[in-house]
Parts: sequence; structure tokens; C-alpha cells
Amino acid sequence: MKTIKKLCAAALLVMLPALAFGSGAEVHLDTAPVNLKDKVSLQRGAHLFTERCLACHAATSMRYNRLNDIGMSDDQIKKDLQLPEDVKVGSTMQAAMDSNSAKMAYGVAPPDLSVIARSRSADWLYTYLRSFHVDANRPSGWNNTTFPNVGMPHVLADLQGEQHLKVENHEGHETKKLELATPGSMQPAEYDAAVGDLVNYLVFMSEPAKLVRHELGWIVLGFLSILFVLVYALKKEIWKDIH
Repeated sequence: MKTIKKLCAAALLVMLPALAFGSGAEVHLDTAPVNLKDKVSLQRGAHLFTERCLACHAATSMRYNRLNDIGMSDDQIKKDLQLPEDVKVGSTMQAAMDSNSAKMAYGVAPPDLSVIARSRSADWLYTYLRSFHVDANRPSGWNNTTFPNVGMPHVLADLQGEQHLKVENHEGHETKKLELATPGSMQPAEYDAAVGDLVNYLVFMSEPAKLVRHELGWIVLGFLSILFVLVYALKKEIWKDIH
């Protein structure tokens, strides 16, 4: 009996961090406008990804030539994404900054973004990239309501502008609100659309073969439907004289 009690106590101690995490207030996630059939959106997202994200983050499971699947030719990939001369279209997407330098700059090595949309979800990424606010107490000068104390600076700040966090108390209930203090080069709706394109691309990058898999699935279902009709007709022909 004592052994069982000790095991139960140990299990409870192991579960405490998870229970504490589960009891915290959940972050509201906005719905990301994901549409993998919108190739124009995916191309805009790919351009924004290579321009803003690849400086620090890599996507080592993604090759540039997979952008052929979203309607970009090899020449477009080289020209529109401004690939360096030594980077081939068949190369994987490597970060411009090496991981050691990035770790020294930000305190942690930036994660590989190949499957970030699958690990975090599209809604989380869409909300996160729109939740940065100025915080003078952080080394980067930025913080994030979706990912508090994140080491990443706001790399899209020139597009969105500067947001300030406003905390209000109403009858003992604390509410947090982000207000745009200094506009960026984009209007809020334009910035949301740009982030939507970026997240759309991140979802595509996490599983480039998804659209092909879905198309093959419909073809297989169509074949099985035709086969069912033929088999049913054959069954009726065989059994029509059997009582």
C-alpha cells in the first residue's frame, strides 16, 4: 500500500506542470485565411518568407524548385526571390545567418520552419505574427501577447508599425488590448492580408504534396464509384435468373 501511495504521489508531481499549464488562460486565436488553391497568395507568401524569414530561419526540408507546384517557373524563382548566384533552384532553403551567430544575437537558435505550420497550427501563426508590441524591457524591444517573452524581434514592424499593449481593469477583470500607435507602410487590413499570405505559404511548405494527394484521392474515389456501378450491374445480370 505504501508503494502504491508513493507511485501515486510521484505521478501527481509529474502531472503538476501540465495541470498548471492547462489551468492558465488560453490565448484567443484568430482564424487564418488558408487557401492552398490560391497560387497567387502562395507566391506572395513565398516572396515574403524568403525576404523576411530566411535571414535567420531555415527550411531545410523545402527545396526552391518545389515552388513549381504553386505556378513559379525556375526563372521566376531565381529572379523574383533574388537567389544568390551560388544558390541553385534545387537547393534547400538555408538561413542567411548561421545558427551560432543567431544564438549569440537572440539567446536561442531560431527553429527550422519546414513544418512549423503543422507543429504550431496556421491559426496560431496568424495570430502570433499580428501580436507583437513594443516592450522596452525586452532585449529586442519587442514582446508578443501570443508568445510572451519570445526572443524573436518583430521583423515585419516596418509593414505593421508599432503596437502598444494596453491593460485595463474592469471590476477586477483584467483585459489586454493592442493599439496601433505608429502606423507602418501597410494599412491594418493590408498587413493582415500579407500575414495571411505568409501563413498560407507556411502551411503549403509543411506538406507540399498535400494538393497532389487530394487530387489523387478524388481520382481514386471516382474510379471506385465507377467500379461500384459496374460491379452492381454485373451482380444484377448474374442474379436476374436466380430465384
